[in-house]
Parts: sequence; structure tokens; C-alpha cells
Amino acid sequence: MKKCFRLIGIVMLVSCLAIVFSGCGETEETVSFTKAIPADGRTIQTDTEIIVIFDGTPTGLKANNGKVSLSGVNAKIKGPFTQGTLNLVLTWDGGSTSLTYTVAAPEPEEPDIPPPPEGMVLIPAGEFQMGSNDEDAPNDEQPVHSVYVDAFYMDKYEVTNAQYARFLNAKGKHAEGEITWYNIPKRAWMIRFVSGKYRVRLGYENHPVNYVSWYGAMAYAEWVDKRLPTEAEWEKAARGGLAGQKYPWGNTIDSTKANYDFDGGGPSGYTTVVGKYAANGYGLFDMAGNVREWCLDEYNKGFYSVSPVQNPLSGANSIEWLINNYKNVKRFRVLRGGDWTSEERFVRVAYRHYPLLFVESANYYGFRCVRVVTP
Repeated sequence: MKKCFRLIGIVMLVSCLAIVFSGCGETEETVSFTKAIPADGRTIQTDTEIIVIFDGTPTGLKANNGKVSLSGVNAKIKGPFTQGTLNLVLTWDGGSTSLTYTVAAPEPEEPDIPPPPEGMVLIPAGEFQMGSNDEDAPNDEQPVHSVYVDAFYMDKYEVTNAQYARFLNAKGKHAEGEITWYNIPKRAWMIRFVSGKYRVRLGYENHPVNYVSWYGAMAYAEWVDKRLPTEAEWEKAARGGLAGQKYPWGNTIDSTKANYDFDGGGPSGYTTVVGKYAANGYGLFDMAGNVREWCLDEYNKGFYSVSPVQNPLSGANSIEWLINNYKNVKRFRVLRGGDWTSEERFVRVAYRHYPLLFVESANYYGFRCVRVVTP
């Protein structure tokens, strides 16, 4: 009997030892950090979500910053984080890791910009290089300088004879006191007053209006609740998003691209229908040639040397003042874009023209309008 109990005891002891030794042979598997998205050392925003990936599921995961959520081998750490340097320390059972990020200031929200009005395109806000250093550039195009303009809408096309005739008929006149809006020529007229109404020469309805004075362009723009562009707005728009190019489309020009040098309007040259040639990168037509286009600015040969960076305007403290007082203006105004009579160098996007008389009209002076973007 004693031998039986002794045998049972030995068996039990052997079993216990087997259990103990088998347990000693087992090791707990270690979980390791694999990578982080965004990667360590990157710049993030205050609301960036950081994803940390392990090679297994970590237990007891904690972070010294942000809120932690775990799904399998992926952990998400959400802010908001404070601007500056973020030293993120993660710890879990059996491991730890450190990550460093630069937290940038929140990006400003882009204003909601309404779609362009009918017949207009959006010219986005931004900086561009104004002026030119090319071989054809006179001194008044220099120095080349950085200019920032706010977003605005611009007419796709130059104002046409038909559009301007509607304005004249609405006003019932083509002059206001001593100010002439539209000079009706005795010959080669495009609009004339017949039987109590301003009428357009047949076939020229969609040609750009010419013979318009600066006052006439300002009055029309006011009538349609728009305004003339500043010289800086005009050049930014004409460049169509390109930098350092002579023309709205690039550095070369020929008669397939624009109406210039008496080449586009018949044997002797004249205006052509608006939109006949391809648009530039912003969707604007005839930014080179056809008719020269009036701008708000006073012509100042040396203005580029003193021009402010943001929304420059020559000859007035503000656009609002100029619009409200334009009838009293007696200084030269700028024309841009060249016309159907112009040589190549005069239809470059940087070329600045001013009339022989400060606001005169001529058979190659026209315009297009812009409108302020109101979010």
C-alpha cells in the first residue's frame, strides 16, 4: 500500500515538473513599431490624423499627445495639435517609440467664389512679374517687378459695336456736356445716328467698338455695373497664366494668332469679329491686336520704379475715388494690347500705350470691362 502511494506521488511530481518546464520554454511575442503616416520629421496641420502601424496588435497603447484609437495593427492619433514642434511619444506593453513633427499654422479657408457672370471669366488672385526686359521693351516697361492682384472677373471679349449701340440708345446721346463718349466719324463709321436711333453698320455688329474715348468707356462700364481694369489687372489677365512670354500664347506671333499690322480685316486691314482667334490660358480673346483697350490708370512713364506690390493703380489713391470722379480727370490714360494697325512689338502683353491727347478717341481705341469678385 505504501509502495502504491509512493508511486502516485512520484507520478504527480513528474507531471508538475513537466508543466513547469514546459512553461519555462514559452516566451511572450514582442510587438514592434513599423512606420508612421505622415512619416517622422514631416510638417503637419493642427488637425492632421497620424496613423501608426505595428507588426502586431499592441496592448496598453498610450500617447503623450492626442487621442488614440486602435484597430488591429493600426493606431490613429488625432489632434488638435498645438502649432510648433510636436514630440509624440507612444508606449505599449513591451515597447515604445518617439516621433517628431512640425505643426504648421492652420491653412486659411478659401473663400467661396461665385461662378463668373455670363460672358466673363475668373482671373484668379495671385502674383506675377509685370513688365519686360526683352529686346523690344522701352524704358517704361521696366523694371520688371512683382505685382499681386486680387481675383476679378473680366469680359471674354472686347465690347462690341452692338453692345455699345445699346448703351447709346439707352442714354439717348453719345456725349455728356463737353465730354464726348463716342466720336461718330464722317467716313468709315461703325455706329451712326439715323432716324432717332444709333445703328450699327451691317456686318459689323460683333466687331469691337472703336472711336470710344476713355470717358465713353468709363460711362459704359458704369452702365453695366462693371469698371475698366487697372493696368496691372489687364497685364495679368493678358498673360493667361504664362510667365516671361511676349504674347498671350507664347513668344512668337503670326496672322493666325491675332489681328495686327493691317493683316486681319481685309485687303487694307480693319477690325475683325471678336473671338476669331484662339483664347489665352484664362479664356480671354483678342488680348493682342484688334483694338487697343482702355485701362483705369494714368500713364506714368516711371511708375514701375515706385509701384506698390499689391493692387497698384497709377494716378489715384483708390479705384473708388477714380470711378466717382472720372468726369473731372484731365490726365493721360493707359491703353493696352495693340490694335489692327500695330506692329509685332506693339501687341506684346507688356507694351504700354498712351494717346496723343489724354482721353481722345480713335478708330483703334476700344475696351473691355472687369467686375470685382464678391465671395
